[in-house]
Amino acid sequence: MKAIKILLSVVLISLLGLSLGQAQPKNVIFILSDDHRYDYMSFHPESPDFLETPGMDRMAEEGVHLANAFVTTSLCSPSRASILTGQYPFRHGVVDNNNEMPEGTALFSEALQEAGYQTGYFGKWHIGHASDNPQSGFNRWVSFRGQGVYYDPTLNIDGERQEVEGYITDLLTDYTLEWLDEINRDQPFFAYLSHKAVHAEFEPAERHEGMYEDVDIPKPQSMKNIEQNYEGKPDWVREQRYSWHGVEHMYHGRDDHPQGIEEIIPRYSESLMGVDESIERVLDYLEQEGLAENTLVVYMGDNGFMLGEHGLIDKRQAYEESMRVPMLAWAPGYIEAGSKIEENILNIDIAPTLLDLAEGSMPKDHTVDGQSFLPLLQGESIDWRSTFVYQYFWENSFPHTPTTYAIRGDRYKYIYYHGIWDKNELYDLKTDPNEMHNLIDVPAHQDRVQEMRNKMFDIFEANGATDVRFRRPSDYQADERKIYY
Repeated sequence: MKAIKILLSVVLISLLGLSLGQAQPKNVIFILSDDHRYDYMSFHPESPDFLETPGMDRMAEEGVHLANAFVTTSLCSPSRASILTGQYPFRHGVVDNNNEMPEGTALFSEALQEAGYQTGYFGKWHIGHASDNPQSGFNRWVSFRGQGVYYDPTLNIDGERQEVEGYITDLLTDYTLEWLDEINRDQPFFAYLSHKAVHAEFEPAERHEGMYEDVDIPKPQSMKNIEQNYEGKPDWVREQRYSWHGVEHMYHGRDDHPQGIEEIIPRYSESLMGVDESIERVLDYLEQEGLAENTLVVYMGDNGFMLGEHGLIDKRQAYEESMRVPMLAWAPGYIEAGSKIEENILNIDIAPTLLDLAEGSMPKDHTVDGQSFLPLLQGESIDWRSTFVYQYFWENSFPHTPTTYAIRGDRYKYIYYHGIWDKNELYDLKTDPNEMHNLIDVPAHQDRVQEMRNKMFDIFEANGATDVRFRRPSDYQADERKIYY
């Protein structure tokens, strides 16, 4: 009997200790980088051997790696608007980099303010052309026009423009930490740290210049094996290789810009080092100020980036390197250190997750397409999506990539091109993770093609995509080898 009582006491103490050790944090710091692809973190099994990212490695070691994070459009403005609204681009209306946020669109920052949060925005806004003006839902505002510059930027600080000396990644981190010094620590806070890096054209901090200039740069398998890779690919992929955003032409055809993978990857990687140091500075600050156990830090990229795969550079495409992003979360005592989440997490899930943490909500007339992954951060097993849809809309200024829709499941991905005479794509991501063998014409996969195409359009329609561009093809247009309208 005594032994049973002792055992029960031990169990009770353990449960109490577990409960106390997992108190839900209130504060949030959301760090967003630009064009950072999912595998460029040195702890990642697919990372280049030369890369060193101690800050990101620390987040993964002390927190959780969300190993399957994606965006619903791989482009700056649509993705950033989806993060702020929790909506697909076809719902919030920012379908490319030329569209501003529609007036009156609800942002989760406003809901956080209503929940009692002090809010600050620091960095790249870039929803639409050039806006850097203070946006609704933020008590503190530090931003810049458009893409901004890496050195000596002009910043809009609470509505006043100032020329500031320094490297942009460092400056934005400085402003964020200074604001955290100034706010009322008795109220919860939300800081949105939105970096310019690692957007082209890549400029590392002086201290990182040349860090990787002598490393060996392996070419992607899908870039090396040209004939095998292009045999079943749409025509536009081969053609883009030799045009803007292809490896044979790179950026703008400029003589002073890196014009080869061997030049671009080192510069890209060196520019990433400032972001990594920014992450470590934030974590160190929270620990030094005694805020670590009451703060959730989330890091992600706004979209992925092609570095030679299929002969392509940049993003927009529905290939893995373009639509997949890095994502990490850190909250000591709340998130199990060194854990991994395998579920498909999307950029539209950020808003509902942070509002779930803050016990806030969007207005009743604002549809949220994403869902909260807060239970997953706590290690709970919940029902979760097994498939999701992707869309990219053709841009006049970047005509080489067509309007693209896709549906990705746990194993197969179907890619559909709207409005061009070309071939669609189907890939088995389990046996062909590099997406080199297009199965779209294989007889054994025709039922799967039909099923995935129908499910993709079903998801679009169920989520309010009524535009003519989302018209479901009729039977006579359904030949997967060509698109007839």
